[in-house]
Amino acid sequence: MRLADLRKLSVRKQLKIRFRLRNGMECVINEHGVAQIPALRKVPDFNLEDELSAAAEFLLDPVIPEGAKQPPRPRKVGREELASMVAPGPAAGHAEHEEE
Repeated sequence: MRLADLRKLSVRKQLKIRFRLRNGMECVINEHGVAQIPALRKVPDFNLEDELSAAAEFLLDPVIPEGAKQPPRPRKVGREELASMVAPGPAAGHAEHEEE
């Protein structure tokens, strides 16, 4: 699972995806696919892809539609569950198999 995969998922599902970095900061991938670290005040001394590979828990925060009476609740997911969400579906895997 790569950062680009999470960016695509956040846009497709209209989610904010949050995860903790090893230095205690938090990365937020917004519903536009932009990765942000709100507490960052200088040029980072870390690689975000490396930080993502070390993250074990993620918070999926649905974007609240305007006028929603009962907004969806954020939920925590583990690495495996999130990886299954970004993995290509069986139809895509089948199409790749036919090309071989």
